[in-house]
Amino acid sequence: MKAGSGTLIINIMSEGKAESYEGVYQCTARNERGAAISNNIVVRPSRSPLWTKEKLEPITLRNGQSLVLPCRPPIGLPPAIIFWMDNSFQRLPQSERVSQGLNGDLYFSNVLPEDTREDYICYARFNHTQTIQQKQPISVKVLSVDELNDTIAANLSDTEFYGAKSSRERPPTFLTPEGSKSTKEELRGNVLSLECIAEGLPTPIIYWTKEDGILPPNRTFYRNFKKTLQITQVSEADSGNYQCIAKNTLGTIHHTISVTVKAAPYWIMAPQNLVLSPGENGTLICSANGDPKPRINWLMNGVPIEITPDDPSRKIDGDIIIFSNVQERSSAVYQCNASNEYGYLLANAFVNVLAEPPRILTPENTLYQVIANRPAMLDCAFFGSPLPTIEWFKGAKGSALHEDIYVLHENGTLEIPVAQKDSTGTYTCVARNKLGMAKNEVHLEVKDPTRIIKQPEYAVVQRGSTVSFECKVKHDHTLVPTVTWLKDNNELPNDERFSVDGDQLVVTDVGDHDSGTYTCVANTTLDMVSASAVLSVVAPTPTPAPIYDVPNPPFDLELTDQQDKSVQLSWTPGDDNNSPITKFIIEYEDAMHEAGLWHHQAEVSGTQTTAELKLSPFVNYSFRVLAVNSIGRSLPSEASEQYLTKAAEPDNNPTAVEGLGSEPDNLVITWKPLNGFESNGPGLQYKVSWRQKDGDDEWTSVVVANVSKYIVSGTPTFVPYLIKVQALNDVGFAPEPAVVLGHSGEDLPMVAPGNVHVNVVNSTLAEVHWDPVPLKSIRGHLQGYRIYYWKASQRNRRHLEKKILTFQGSKTHGMLPGLEPFSHYTLNVRVVNGKGEGPASPDRVFHTPEGVPSAPSSLKIVNPTLDSLTLEWDPPSHPNGILTEYTLKYQPINSTHELGPLVDLKIPANKTRWTLKNLNFSTRYKFYLSAHTAAGLGSQITEEAMTTVDEGKEEWRKEIVNGSRSRNFYGLKGLMPGTAYKVRVGAAGASGSVSAEGVFETGPAMASRQVDIATQGWFIGLMCAVALLILILLIVCFIRRNKGGKYPVKEKEDAHADPEIQPMKEDDGTFGEYSDAEDHKPLKKGSRTPSDRTVKKEDSDDSLVDYGEGVNGQFNEDGSFIGQYSGKKEKEPAEGNESSEAPSPVNAMNSFV
Repeated sequence: MKAGSGTLIINIMSEGKAESYEGVYQCTARNERGAAISNNIVVRPSRSPLWTKEKLEPITLRNGQSLVLPCRPPIGLPPAIIFWMDNSFQRLPQSERVSQGLNGDLYFSNVLPEDTREDYICYARFNHTQTIQQKQPISVKVLSVDELNDTIAANLSDTEFYGAKSSRERPPTFLTPEGSKSTKEELRGNVLSLECIAEGLPTPIIYWTKEDGILPPNRTFYRNFKKTLQITQVSEADSGNYQCIAKNTLGTIHHTISVTVKAAPYWIMAPQNLVLSPGENGTLICSANGDPKPRINWLMNGVPIEITPDDPSRKIDGDIIIFSNVQERSSAVYQCNASNEYGYLLANAFVNVLAEPPRILTPENTLYQVIANRPAMLDCAFFGSPLPTIEWFKGAKGSALHEDIYVLHENGTLEIPVAQKDSTGTYTCVARNKLGMAKNEVHLEVKDPTRIIKQPEYAVVQRGSTVSFECKVKHDHTLVPTVTWLKDNNELPNDERFSVDGDQLVVTDVGDHDSGTYTCVANTTLDMVSASAVLSVVAPTPTPAPIYDVPNPPFDLELTDQQDKSVQLSWTPGDDNNSPITKFIIEYEDAMHEAGLWHHQAEVSGTQTTAELKLSPFVNYSFRVLAVNSIGRSLPSEASEQYLTKAAEPDNNPTAVEGLGSEPDNLVITWKPLNGFESNGPGLQYKVSWRQKDGDDEWTSVVVANVSKYIVSGTPTFVPYLIKVQALNDVGFAPEPAVVLGHSGEDLPMVAPGNVHVNVVNSTLAEVHWDPVPLKSIRGHLQGYRIYYWKASQRNRRHLEKKILTFQGSKTHGMLPGLEPFSHYTLNVRVVNGKGEGPASPDRVFHTPEGVPSAPSSLKIVNPTLDSLTLEWDPPSHPNGILTEYTLKYQPINSTHELGPLVDLKIPANKTRWTLKNLNFSTRYKFYLSAHTAAGLGSQITEEAMTTVDEGKEEWRKEIVNGSRSRNFYGLKGLMPGTAYKVRVGAAGASGSVSAEGVFETGPAMASRQVDIATQGWFIGLMCAVALLILILLIVCFIRRNKGGKYPVKEKEDAHADPEIQPMKEDDGTFGEYSDAEDHKPLKKGSRTPSDRTVKKEDSDDSLVDYGEGVNGQFNEDGSFIGQYSGKKEKEPAEGNESSEAPSPVNAMNSFV
C-alpha cells in the first residue's frame, strides 16, 4: 500500500505471475465516526490465445455464387480486433458485395473471377498484450462457365463445390442472421449494433427501418456499407422491432430484429451527506432505476444494516432511511447498494450528528474593492449545527438587507448586482442558530472605473515624418494605473525611435514597417481598458483639403452636485471635424420605467460643457449628450452613470376622467393613469370619489390600485354625478383634483313621440311632424328621433322593406325624400338615446300622388318593308300612376345628315305595337316614344330604323378614279345616313374590266349637322403625312428590288407581250364579283402568297387574286390594274432582295371602300 494514502500497488513485473492476483478487491476506510467502503474492483489478466490448428481445403465455386469465409478467432481478454489481409499484409478491399461481419467472417454476396486468390488470411489483434494471431490462409478459386465444365470433368472427385446453384441472377437471401426473425439484447448506454448481410445477384442493397417509430437522427450511424446499423447511447425508448430490407432488381426480402434494452442500475438520487444537530430529523434517499428493477440494500459502516445494533432514531423504508430525534451516537457512514443481474451501484453517505454554535470562517475586516456599476460579492463562509441563518447589515445601525436590491446566496455570500459609489461602507454578516451567534465585518470600497478619455486616433503619415498617439487616462484617485503601449498586440520594438512621453507615444522617422495597430492598455489592480488606432504609412503627397464632418461624440460624462430634484452634468467635447459646434443636446433614459427609451432633456450652447438639469422624483436617470454643428448631429455619447432620485408625492392627477354607466344601475368611472415617470414614487394608487349632483350626500371615496377604471353599482338610472380621481403613492397625495360631471347608466326610453302627422309635399317628398318626448322619459342622453317607413304591398305583407331615417338632436320634424309616386306608405317615429330606441308611435298611413312615368322599357322595330315599319315596345318599368296614352314622334333623315319634319302620333295606353305605313323606301327614320299619366309626359326612348331598298328602282352610280401606284383608297360623298349601299371596284382595260363587290351601311344621322371630317385641316394633314410615308416606303422598296439589274416583273413582261390585253376572266371577260364568307364583314386584306408562288382560292371563285401572281399587282390612279397578272406558274429563282411587297388588289379594294 502506498504510504500516506489508500492506494494499493501490485507490481506484476517483479512479484510473480499476473494470474495469482486475479480476483475482486474492495477498499475500507475507518475512523471513530464510522467506516466507508469502495466499489468492487475486479482484476483479471489479459489473454491472447493461439488459433486452433485446422486443415483448410481450397474452395472452388462458380462465378456469381455466394461465399462465407469463416474466421472463428480464439476467445481472448479483452476480445480481439478482427481484419482480413493477404500475404503482403495488405488489407483486402471491401464493398457492398464483399464485407466483414461483426463476428469476423468475410461475406461475399456473389463472387467474381477477380476474387480468385490463395491468401485470404484472418488476423486477430489483441491490443492489451500487443500481439497479433494469424489464421491459416484460405484458397478461393472462381470458375467461369468454360472453366467449370473442364474442372468438373477433370477434378470432380478432388474438388469441393459450394452448392449446386446456377450463376443466373437471383433475388436476395440473408447470409446472416438466419430466418425471418431474431432477437437482440443490449444494455442502456451502450452502442446497439444490428447486422444484416444478404447474398444475391445483382448485389443487394440494405435498408433499415423501425416499426412504429423513427430512427433517432443524432444517434444513428450506418457502418459496413449500411449492412450494420449502430445506435449510440441506447435507452429503453430504443426497444422495439427493427427491420432490415435487402433489395435487388429481382426481389426484396425482410428480416425483423426484436431489440430489448436492459439497464444496469443507475442513480435517480444518490444519498447525500447529512449534518444534524441532536434532536433534529433527517432522511437519506437512495433512488435508483434499471431493468430489471434493482434491489436496494443498506449497510452501516460496511456491515449489512440488518445485523447492526438497533437504533430507535432510525427507520428503514425501502430506499429511504428516516432519522428522527437523532443523538450524537447516531453518527455513522451508511452505504446504499443498488444491484441487478447487469451490475451494481454503491454510494457512501456520512450522517454526522453534532451540536456546534455558529462559526464564521471568512477572515475579519476583509476589504473588498470593486469598480462602480459592476457586481460586488461579499463572502460570509460559515459553519454550525443546526444550520445557522445568515443576515447582513450595512453600517453600525443599519437594518437588515433584503432581496429587493441585494441577492443573498445559500452559502452566506451577499451579492450587490450593481455596486454604486454609495454602496461603499462596512457590512456585517450575522450567523445564528439555537446554540449561539457569530458576526463578522467586511468592508467594501467602490472605485471609479478607469477610462480612456482621449483615445489614439487613426493616422496616415508620410515616410520619414513623425507621428504621435495620445492616450489620456482617467482613473480613481486611490488606484495607480499602469499604461502600456503595444504594436500589433506585441511589445513595442526595441528602437530609440519609439518613445513614451506622458500620455503620448511618439514615433520618429516613420517607415513602412511601422504600419500596424497601436494599442494603449491602462491597467489597475481592479480593471483594465484599452484603445487602438491604426497607423498607415504612405508616400509623400500634397497636403489634402480639410474634411468637414459632423462632430465626434462627447465623452467623459460626469454627474456632480447631486440634489433631490437637480444634478449637474459635465462632459468633454469631441473633435468638431473642422466645423464649430453650435449646441449640445442632452437626453435622458429612465432605466426603472422605460429602459432603452431616450427623451429630450435640454439644449445648451456649443461653448458650454456643463448643464444644471431639473429632475423628477423616483427616476433612475442616465444621461447622454449629442453635439451639433452646421453639418449635422454627432452620434450619442456613452451613457453617464445612473442616478436614482428620491421619491415624492405625485405632482399631477390622472386625466381624461369620465363617468358613464354601462348598465342602468351602475356608474363606470374611467381615467388615464399616470405613467411610471409621473408616479414620483412607489405604491402608485388612486382615490376615487363621487356623489350625486342634485343632492346633499357626502362624498363617497375608495382607494384602488394602479388601474384605470372603477365601477359603482346600485345607482339610479341616468342620474348626474360629480366625480374626482386623485393620485397618491407611498409618500403622499397629489394636489386636490378637478371635479367632472358624469351620469349613471342609461336605460331604454319609456315613451313614444306623440301627435305624429304627415304632410305630403309632392309625389316623392313628404314632411313628418311629431311632439318631443319629455326628458325624464328618455332616461338617457337624447341622440335624436328615428323614422321607420315602408311601402304598403298588396302581394306580400309579411316581407316589408322598411327604411330608416335618423334626425339628430331634439328636432321635431323631418323630410322623407325618394318616395315612389302613386304609392301607399306607413311610418312610425321612435326616440333614441345612448342605450337604444324607445317604443314606436302609432302607425301613420299616407299616400303619394301620381308622377310622370319613366321611359318605356324597350323599343324595337320589326318587319321592315319598302314603305312600312312596325314598332314594338314594353310599358314603363315605373309607371308612377295610371297610363293614359303614348306619344310617338318620328322624322326621316335625309342624305345631308339632316332630320326631316317631325310627325306626332297619339297611341292608346293599351297598345304596345304600332305599324307605320306609307313611308319612303330606303330611308332611315328616327323614333321617339314616351308615356303619359295624369301628371304629364314621361321620359322618352329613341330608336332608328330604315325601310328596305328597292333594287329595281336604284341605278348604279359610277365614279372614275385616276390610277396611281401610291393611291389605294377613295372617298364617296353625298351618301344618305343609315342607308345600306353596294359598291364595286375594279380595273378597266382595253378588253374589259374585272370587279369585286362589297356591302356597307352609313352611320345614323345626328339631330344637327355633323362636321365632315374629310374637310377638317387636321385630318387632311394626317392623310398627307400617311401618303408621304407610303411613298417613301415604296421608293425604298423599288430601289432595293432594282439592285442587281433584272427583277421578276421584267421577266414576266418579257414572257407576256402585252399583259393588259390578257382576258381577266375566261368565260365572259366581264368584271368578276368579289365576295366574302359573310356579307357584313369588311373586305379581307391581302397577304403574302405561299412559298410555291400560287394563290389559294378561299370563298370566292372570281377574286382578283386568282388572276395575279403573289402580291405585286396594284391599281393605277385611273383605277386600271397593272403588274404581274399572268397565269399561274411555278416558282422562279429570285434575284436580289424580294423582302418588300406592294399592296395587293384586295388591299386596294379594302382601302377604296
